[in-house]
Parts: sequence; structure tokens; C-alpha cells
Amino acid sequence: MNETKCEFSGAVPASGTVAEVQGLYGPFAFPEKLLQKIWLRGDFAREHAVALDGRRVQVLHPGRWNLLGGPDFRGARLKIGDAAEQVGDVELHLHAGDWAAHGHARDRAYDGVVLHVVLFPPPAGHVTRGAKGESIPLLVLLPLLLHDLEEYATEDVVETLANRPASQIMEKLAPLPLEELRALIRRHAEARWRQKVHFARMRFQRLGWEAACHHAALEILGYRFNRAPMLRIASRCPLPCWRAKAFSPEVEFETERGAWSLQGLRPANHPRRRLRQYADWVAARPRWPGVLEGLAKRLPRVGADEVASSVGEARRRHGLTRWREKLAEEICGGQVGGTRFENLVCDGFLPLLAAGGADGLGGLWEIWFTGDIPELWPRALRELGVANGRLQPLCHGMAQGLLGWLVEQERMQADSAGGGA
Repeated sequence: MNETKCEFSGAVPASGTVAEVQGLYGPFAFPEKLLQKIWLRGDFAREHAVALDGRRVQVLHPGRWNLLGGPDFRGARLKIGDAAEQVGDVELHLHAGDWAAHGHARDRAYDGVVLHVVLFPPPAGHVTRGAKGESIPLLVLLPLLLHDLEEYATEDVVETLANRPASQIMEKLAPLPLEELRALIRRHAEARWRQKVHFARMRFQRLGWEAACHHAALEILGYRFNRAPMLRIASRCPLPCWRAKAFSPEVEFETERGAWSLQGLRPANHPRRRLRQYADWVAARPRWPGVLEGLAKRLPRVGADEVASSVGEARRRHGLTRWREKLAEEICGGQVGGTRFENLVCDGFLPLLAAGGADGLGGLWEIWFTGDIPELWPRALRELGVANGRLQPLCHGMAQGLLGWLVEQERMQADSAGGGA
């Protein structure tokens, strides 16, 4: 994984705790705190981590996140090059020049830093130096990221929203006329669809069709806080290994011990169970990415006028209930159901098919059944009248449109508070 994900290479300030990057729909903020979260979760290709001086960096433990003064992570366990395992501190910045700009070499609190991690590549010849002039190994994360910068930033906002009361939904949207409100939700839904296809296309171009499907499936089967270890397993154990049963889900689970986020997790979402589930899926449908690709032309094309007129009628006209059963059986071998299957369809299958060249799937994505969403959102959509019984049943596009609006509101608030560009 040696290509950079900085597809949105806009104006990036020379230093500071927030970078402005040009995204698909304009600039967005990428805060240093998000970079710290990525390091903590190991949400990058750790197996390919190489310092600027060419030495391999093995992250045995990222350290304890320090939210007070001093280095960002304390007591990390690392192996750098051929040296023995060492325990030390890690400092993260968006830009390598921030080390000097923040005066860390003159601050004794940073004497224990053994690794400097930055997001953006430094200028040629850059060296990070400590108080005594010694060189500190520098690791650049941008080429190692598993997702596009904008996707990380968007998911971080979604994570924030999932833990916040949705009172602003009714306060700001209830006064709008119903038709205007529905148009607003649809506009944001369409933008979310284009964004998902864009991200899927980047994955497809990087990995190829089969591996892109394999990575997406494991990522979606994992809970959102467990996507990093799931993706590492996908990289270590490509689909042919699963077909040949040349690995053990139990062993892979144990390999990532310490990386899983299990607190508050429902039993159905436990990564051990999800790994077994995917093993059963592959056993039942070993060539499932090819089967999915073969279905692309047969999937119903739903027009924008149908979505606007009646979601319920469009579902009945195109036989969506039968299509859901067909996909669950022919693609997943009947091994995945419920809301997680809807997530597979809307976050994985349809965007990947569109990224691979299948046109006209946006309407189907909009009227598809909802996956995992915060419980407050369906209630808000019904109270607003956007979702309304058989004529306009709750659908994926409504939930994604509301989410898109909430993300926009969150970013506008951050900008007004000085957190954005």
C-alpha cells in the first residue's frame, strides 16, 4: 500500500492542529485529534509502516493516550529496524515542522519521545531532532491510511453525532414545509450516495474487484470501532485463504487481541462471531464477488421520479422484498441477515457495483431498507412527516439524507467556533 490517499490536495497550512483539505464537495477540516484516534486504533496499514530512514516500524502497543501536557502517547511499545523492543513516548503532528514550531526539542517533557508520527510527508531532507541533536525516527501515515482523508473526517463526525441527542433535528427542520423538507433530505441523500461511490471507487482502483469486495465485507461486518483490526485481517488473509480454509478465525481473533473494542458491544456484533459468520458465508458462496458482479445488470433501476413520488410503490413495483431475499441467499448464502445485511447492501454492494461501472443504482440505494442507525432518527423522520406509512416508508435514503444534513450542521458549527478553516 504505497499510494497516498491525499486525493483532495487542497490548501494545507504549514502548521497548526487543524488542516484544511479540499474535499469532494469543498474544503473540510482534518484535526490533529483525529490523527491521534487513527494512531490509537491502528486504523492504518501497520504491516507496511516504514520510517523515513527506511527502517521498519512495528507497533506492538500504541501507548496510553495523553490528553494533558507532553507527548500525545505515553509508554508505547515499538520495534524499529533491527533494534530490540523499546518502550517510549510518541508525538503526533499533522506536519513534521510542527515539532520545531511547538518547541518540543527545548521541552524536557519530550525527552522520552522515540517516534515522531506525522500525517503529511515532510520536505526532502527533513530530520526531527531532540534536545541533544539526536535524530528521532519519523513515520508518515498518509501513505498507510486505509481510507481517504475525507472519509475519516466524515466518519469522525458521524461518531460524534451517534453520541449526541438529536434535539436540533426537530428544532431546525420542523418549521420547513414538507415538500421543501423532503427535497432537502433527498439532496443530502444524493450527495451521500455520490460520496460513497467515490470512496468505493478508490478502494476498487487500489485493490481490484475481488479484494475490494472482501475488504468491504469484513469492514462492514465489524462494529465501527473494530473496522481497523477487521481490515488488517482482510489484508493478511485474502479471500483465497478463506476459500481454502487456510486460516483460523479464532487464531486471527487472538492475533488482534488488545485491538478489539468490546465495551458495550451486543453479542451479535462481537468480532469473534462476525469472523465465524464470514467464514460460513465464504464456505457457502466461495465466489461471491463474482456472483455479485454478475447481478449488476439485473438489479432494478429506480428513477428519481419514482423515489420522489412514493418509496412504498417503488419498492412494490420493483419487488424489493424478493430482491433482498435473493441477494441474501445468492451473495451471502443466507448467513447474514437483519440490519447488518442492509448495511452490506448499501455501504458495500451497491457502491462497489457503481464504482465498477454499473450505472443507475442510486435510486435503488435510496429506497432500500434501513440498516444500523441511531434509534432517534426514525422517530424524528416520522414526526417530521418525511416517513409516512405505506406511501413513504422509512428507507435508507431518508436516513442517509438526515445524516448528511447533520454532518453539514456539525461542520458549520465547528467552523463558526473556529474549529474549521
